[in-house]
Order: sequence, then C-alpha cells, then structure tokens
Amino acid sequence: MQTMVKKIVLSYSGGLDTSVILKWLQETYQCEIIAFTADLGQGEELDQVRSKAEMLGVTDIRILDLREEFVRDFVFPMFRANTVYEGHYLLGSSIARPLIAKYLVQIAQEVGADAISHGATGKGNDQLRFELAANALDPAIKVIAPWRQWDIRSRTELVAYAERHQIPVPKDKRGDAPFSIDANLLHTSTEGKVLEDAGEAASAYVYQRTVDPVDAPDLPEVVTIGFEKGDAVSVNGTQLGPMELLIELNGLGSKHGIGRLDLVENRFVGVKSRGIYETPGGTILLAAHRGMESITLDRAAAHLKDEIMPRYAELIYNGFWYSPEREMLQALIDQSQNYVSGEVTLKLYKGAANVISRSSSNSLYSAELVTFEDDFGAYDQRDADGFIKLNGLRLKNWSARNNRVPA
Repeated sequence: MQTMVKKIVLSYSGGLDTSVILKWLQETYQCEIIAFTADLGQGEELDQVRSKAEMLGVTDIRILDLREEFVRDFVFPMFRANTVYEGHYLLGSSIARPLIAKYLVQIAQEVGADAISHGATGKGNDQLRFELAANALDPAIKVIAPWRQWDIRSRTELVAYAERHQIPVPKDKRGDAPFSIDANLLHTSTEGKVLEDAGEAASAYVYQRTVDPVDAPDLPEVVTIGFEKGDAVSVNGTQLGPMELLIELNGLGSKHGIGRLDLVENRFVGVKSRGIYETPGGTILLAAHRGMESITLDRAAAHLKDEIMPRYAELIYNGFWYSPEREMLQALIDQSQNYVSGEVTLKLYKGAANVISRSSSNSLYSAELVTFEDDFGAYDQRDADGFIKLNGLRLKNWSARNNRVPA
C-alpha cells in the first residue's frame, strides 16, 4: 500500500529512466506530477524534454536555466576551498545535486505538493544528496525513490515497461547501454558497463568533452585569470560573470586536453566505483586559484585550509551541503579569501595547466626577504641559530632517551 500523495514534483531529465518513472508515479499514486528540469549546462535539447513530458500527460513543466546560480553559488564557493575528493575528483556531480534539490523543494512548496521524486538508484550517492538536502530544506516533505520501491530490476525490464506504455525508447537504450553519462557546466561523468572492469583502459570514445592530449595543439597557449576575493572574475583582461567565465575556461581546457581523470572512488554507500571524469575549465580554475593563494595567504592559514579541505570535500560528496558543519567550514574558507585578489598566468599544453606567474597588490611574497643577494638587513641570518636550537632541543632529548633505553 503506497502512502497517499496528492501532488509530486519530479526531477525530470527527459531520458528513458525518468520518463518511465513519471509514468510509474502516475499509475502508482494517481496524482498530479509536476516535471522540473534544471538547465545546468548539460547541453541537451530542452525543447525535447518539454515535448516528452507533454506526451506523458504532464501540464505543469518547469524548465529553469540555473547555470549562473550553479557556478556563482555552488561551484565558486567550493573552489574557494580548492576542493578535491580523495585527492583527484573535482565533485562535478556532487555539487549539482543540492541546487536541483533546492528547486525541487521550492517548487513543491509553491504548488502545494507534498512529495518530490528523483531517478537516483539505490546503489549510488545521488539518492543521499537529493534526500539529505530535502531533509534539511523541508523536514515535512516526502521523498519518493522509485528505484528503491518498484519491481523493475534491469535495463531490459525498464525498456519493456516503456514499450508497454508507449514511451519512446532511443535506439542507444535498447540492449545494454555502453555507459551512463551525467553532464553539467562543470564536468562530464561517465560510469558503468564498459568501464566496470577497472583493469581495462577506457576506450577513446568514452571521452565526451576533451580532445586527447596527444592530439592537442603542439604550441602552448598562455591565459591570464583575474581574481577578486577568491573568485575568478576575468580571462585575459575581459571581465566575465561566473557562468561565462567557466564556459570560456571549458573551451580552453577542452582544446588542450585538460581535466581528464580515470578514478576508482569510494562511494558513501560502501562500494567502490570507477568513473571517467572530464573537468576542463575546473582544472584550470583550481590551478589558478592555488597559484593566487600562494602569494596572498599566510602560511598557517594556507596549511589550515589544506587540512580542512578533505573534510569539506567529503561533506559535499556525501550529500551534506545543507548542514551546519559545511556552513561553518564555508564561513572559515570565505574569511580566508579576503585578500585573494590579483592575476595568475598559466600555460596550457598537452593536458597540463601550469602556473607560470602570479601578481597581487595584496601579495605577501617579498623578494627582499628571499633574495640570495644583499638584503640590507631585511633578514638577519644569525637569528636562525637560536630558532634551530630551540626547535632541535626536543629532538636531542628524544634521541638521548632512545640511546639509553633499549627498544
């Protein structure tokens, strides 16, 4: 017996899975379905999304362009922390889910819906990201997760259901799909099927967004990125908004084969998964931001940021964007960015984005202090004598103890 629900807002992509889910919700709950599609720069034809939803009898279809908000309020705050999960992953899928959840809940409240629904499976991380966000944003909202409720267990059964209900099945969805793709303005994620054997190299056709670095231009390209308080604001002297800036960097990164990643990661649900990620603009942005911080952050502040970053990344990956601990860490991170302003120049070449110069009116870098020439008293090298003695005192005591007490 299903819980009585009067209206549901579905996160709808227009693909086979969510089209089947839409029909299943209609049959199962016998209520109105509102279809919501977030345009996050996935590059799909959104007019087709509308027509598919209409074909399935949906009259209230919300397609929202959230690209600017996505970059400004989610991607940029995350990049202020130099966020990477397990040392490599730039969290392109993870950071998109709290924004989608925000609008699912917001639309539900607007139309008086008592439930939201998503197409995430019971094996992945996205179910957590959607539902934990919903818990934080509206504790009273019900969440319907069809993949955890229905009796469909395979792609074959999904296609059969679609055919019974006259839902169009794309040719590439018949039989086994070679892999699953998730894309937005920050990245493209490819997982499953042909990638499930972690011992096999991914074929060239798996990569969707970047050229093979081998085939990238033989001449490097130099790009300068301007920052204000930790956020990128310009490329080669041209002021750009967050969305435009990331689009510009994506073009440069794609051209030079930058941002490819083949990763086996640890999902929050307890399994390991292998994915191919492409984050061209984000990889350039991360290198540039670290370059900017290298001359504007105090050593202890920079090291503290590096210490908390893995925890911050884990919160985002696990679905705790809307949590008190993430907000606390964000406040600390944002405070650290007050003087992170200036310009960073990078060389893009054959898959690499390397910082070659950086400048800032807030720079803590002093040529007078580090010079090998006469510093005219700016640094008294004799002071290092006492500094070393005091720091070495405990090591002398430790070594003396070890020499007289056998292990």
